[in-house]
Amino acid sequence: MHNSVRDEAGQRRTTAQREPIMITTQPFGRTGHQSTRLIFGAAALSNVSQDEADRTMALIMRYGVNHIDTAASYGDSELRLGPWMKRYRDRFFLATKTGKRTYAEARDEIHRSLERLQVDQVDLIQLHNLATMEEWEVAMGPGGALEAAVEARERGLVRFIGVTGHGLGIAAMHSRSLERFDFDSVLLPYSYILMQNPQYAHDFETLMQTCQSRNVAVQTIKSITQRPWGEEARTAATWYRPLTDPAEIDRAVRWVLGRPGIFLNSVGDIHVLPLVLDAADRAHLRPRPTADEMTSQIARLEMAPLFA
Repeated sequence: MHNSVRDEAGQRRTTAQREPIMITTQPFGRTGHQSTRLIFGAAALSNVSQDEADRTMALIMRYGVNHIDTAASYGDSELRLGPWMKRYRDRFFLATKTGKRTYAEARDEIHRSLERLQVDQVDLIQLHNLATMEEWEVAMGPGGALEAAVEARERGLVRFIGVTGHGLGIAAMHSRSLERFDFDSVLLPYSYILMQNPQYAHDFETLMQTCQSRNVAVQTIKSITQRPWGEEARTAATWYRPLTDPAEIDRAVRWVLGRPGIFLNSVGDIHVLPLVLDAADRAHLRPRPTADEMTSQIARLEMAPLFA
């Protein structure tokens, strides 16, 4: 019987298990940064203590994760990252988001994010959840948030500009955004069950073609989702019920990372995160799951899409 030890996140690992290697990397679009294919989704730090955040950051560094994605609206996330950015800024590609839609509001929020993160510059500022036409017209029009992002780039406060969003219409909306402005990255949901929606799958593939032709980075989210919360008590910090079984997480992660050219943003719960990191660490060792395997997972876990 192997002796067991506990890693930084308190997960039991046998001494026969290898230590993590560096998670594989690929170019983050045209930014020039070689990012780990697993990006740390720092929404997981929204409502944790600094001590919990410190243990989490130590863990992602042990796995070699070199890209962090946060947002002004993610609770205390930027504040929790601040002490780490002050010490280790050069080790990470740092992205945050503004959910404001007007120039003045977005400008102020970008400056506030820099202060909270304790940095002079972020690598990527993203227009957060730009999913409805009404908000899109404001943010992308005269006096909109995009003007604040461009100004911040001109002043050296940010290096690149991206756009993010949720929902079944977001892939098509991102395509529309790319027609209006040359964004450096997009972020949107991607999972096997979601791609069974014919319209979403079509829109996603159309967006991918555009991004590949223009070297725009594609980040994916909500890949560790089992289904929306029902009436049961919530056992995770995520707004959806996440996968929690290591084998099931491994399968979901391998399906996403089995597609070249995209990134996987990690789960929004620090207790599920170690399993996602471990799965990403090993994803390249086994082939992408087949459609039959993924269909079986959906049936076995009674999975359901988040967006309908």
